[in-house]
Amino acid sequence: MNDISIWAYPTGIGHEGHPVLTGYGVETPDGKLGQVQRQMDTPGRQHLVVDTAVWVFGKSVLIPAGIVRAIDPATKTVTVTRTKDEVKAAPRFAVDSQTTDARYLADVGAYYARLGEPALLM
Repeated sequence: MNDISIWAYPTGIGHEGHPVLTGYGVETPDGKLGQVQRQMDTPGRQHLVVDTAVWVFGKSVLIPAGIVRAIDPATKTVTVTRTKDEVKAAPRFAVDSQTTDARYLADVGAYYARLGEPALLM
C-alpha cells in the first residue's frame, strides 16, 4: 500500500457520498476496536479517530482511511483490515493537533505501509 492510498478510502466500500461516521462502531478481524469519535475527509488525509474505551485504557487511535474494508450504514459499523494488536502498535495518538501534523501522519502512513497487504479476510 503506498502512502497516498493509505489516506484515501478504497472505492466500493460504502464511503461514496462521504457519510458521517461519528458514532459508528469499528470492527477488526479479531473483534471490536471502539467507536468513531471524529473523522477527517480532507483529500490526502482521510482518517478516523477511534475511542478504544476499555481496550487500550480509554485511549484513542488514528485509523487511516486506506485500512477501512467496509462501511455498513445499516449496522453503523466500520470494518478495518488490521488486527487490534496491529492498530495498538501504530504510532501513538496523543493530541488532536496530530490529525493535521505532517510528521505524525507520515509516521502512521509508513507504519501501515511496512505491514504490507493484509491477509485475506473472511
